[in-house]
Amino acid sequence: MLSLELKNKLKFLLDENVKKELLQFLKQSGFDIIFKPKGLSNGVLAEYSKLEQRILVTNDGDFSKVTKEKIFSVIWLLIPQDKPEILVRSFSRLLEENSPENFKGNLIILREKDFKVYPLPEIINFK
Repeated sequence: MLSLELKNKLKFLLDENVKKELLQFLKQSGFDIIFKPKGLSNGVLAEYSKLEQRILVTNDGDFSKVTKEKIFSVIWLLIPQDKPEILVRSFSRLLEENSPENFKGNLIILREKDFKVYPLPEIINFK
């Protein structure tokens, strides 16, 4: 069962390419979640994630290269789109096995059977 601390501290932003079943699961679980409409650019999504401190959930690998200066956090889904039940089960396991602090500033790659957490890259200023 998901902790109240997790539900109170984590906010999600779902990209347009994420299955609606995950949206329904997160809403029913009591999370603060927003599903953004089609047509928003990656830059706008990243900016919104940073501004609202929302974890962007996406199938778009382009977000794996965004620096933590520009985005709050990313969960990159590497689960086949035709298996929403596996997506929900894997996402639930990710939530159950992590504390809220494990999400901020990280890229989390979620697969069917496991997940890996990496720090988002830092911006590099060459002078």
